[in-house]
Amino acid sequence: MIFKFLEDLTELVNDKEKYDIVIKVDQEQNKKTFTAHSSVLSYCSSYFHKELTNTVPNDDDIKTIIKPDISSQTFEIILKYIYGGIIDTEKMDIKTSFELMIAANELEFEELSEKLENHLIESKASWLKTHFSFVYHSIFKHKFQNLEKFCNDIIAKHPNIIFKSSEFTSLHESALVSILNRDDLQMKESEIWDHVIEKLEEWSDENFMALKATLQQCLPLIRYFHIPILDVLDKVKPYEKILDKQLWNDLKQHFLLPGLLIKSIVLPPRLILTQELPTRINEPFSTIINKEHAAVFSSWIDNRLTCYFPRDNPYEFQLILRGSNDGFSPRKFWDICHGHANTIVVTKVKGTNEIIGGFNPLAWDKNEIGIMNTNKSFIFSFKDGNSQDSILSIVKNGKPALVYPCRKGEYGPYFGYDEFVMCSDASNFAQDKKNRCYSSTSNNYYEKSIRTTNCEFSIIDYEVFKVVSKSI
Repeated sequence: MIFKFLEDLTELVNDKEKYDIVIKVDQEQNKKTFTAHSSVLSYCSSYFHKELTNTVPNDDDIKTIIKPDISSQTFEIILKYIYGGIIDTEKMDIKTSFELMIAANELEFEELSEKLENHLIESKASWLKTHFSFVYHSIFKHKFQNLEKFCNDIIAKHPNIIFKSSEFTSLHESALVSILNRDDLQMKESEIWDHVIEKLEEWSDENFMALKATLQQCLPLIRYFHIPILDVLDKVKPYEKILDKQLWNDLKQHFLLPGLLIKSIVLPPRLILTQELPTRINEPFSTIINKEHAAVFSSWIDNRLTCYFPRDNPYEFQLILRGSNDGFSPRKFWDICHGHANTIVVTKVKGTNEIIGGFNPLAWDKNEIGIMNTNKSFIFSFKDGNSQDSILSIVKNGKPALVYPCRKGEYGPYFGYDEFVMCSDASNFAQDKKNRCYSSTSNNYYEKSIRTTNCEFSIIDYEVFKVVSKSI
């Protein structure tokens, strides 16, 4: 998408004689200096207007502004936007778009910031979800109301994505407040209390006062009167000192004499959503694999010696791409799977019932070129499609697991040293016989071959699944 904002003044960017501003960015990595004109910057941005008003010029009447947290790449895009009025997100990777949105917000280019925010939500929701923790921690350093709602809608349904995150304790207070304000947060109130209060064995009076000050905005948002009495006694009572005295007295009265009026504000219980049963569909979750295959994959992902039973599978397999629905071109694979991590690729070989595929724990990236390293990748095959007759091949320690090719119009998923590759000269994996699984050689990166005869093959169909923990 191309955003057009202003008249084109790009010729001024190259004017190295009449500039009166120097902007230094990216101070820790690729230090770079840009020149600009105060009249243009002040007109376009209230931030620059304030900065330039308060900045003292040097002897040559040049003012210097330092922005160490903005990358040179991002600021170059902003400078072109200031002078040319155009932003082309089609030629920009998603992370750069996100960083540009952050920088535009900080520099008070409100129109640009809002356009990018809405563009990410409307067109790049998959990337936002894949990089959820990074996105959520970033947006609360600034104020992005639409992204905040987008993220909080997800957290309300799947609270563990934040509450059980290793980064929960560093979560910005305003972010926690915005979550606790939700009436539809799908979590027991006693569990919310557990996460909000850091469990320690001993607390001095000074500790309690510090804790109360830290949580002063969060404590009033706990629905205390909807916590079971045993949990109140076990979990809340030890922290009685940080609660309002009237609240604690009312809590005791509520459980002893529930009919009497109380003075404290009683927040309503959170709305527990009842999940509607999906409409029964005859089509299975996959046209290639079944639940037994999925249980085998999950066992391999978790390095289990014994296989999960299908009913105990801890992972959900979410279909991202199906060739017979979405097309068989390599470019379609990269466009649809871009940004998705923890994925299983499965193919059904033409002329047999054989299933061949691979697991990539890393995110597919259509903009990346080169060798990718991970020790969690594996490739596999099922002879005649039977989940009991399988070959598992794990990437060798220290060996490259995948290749993200430069010719993405010809190559799709590429595992190892041609050990499982989807390829097509005709831009159709099902049309020619270019997909391959080469036999084991001394150069191979995986432990063993998953196919020893007819190494090149065509496919009937293929699917890509995102593997997601059911606990999230």
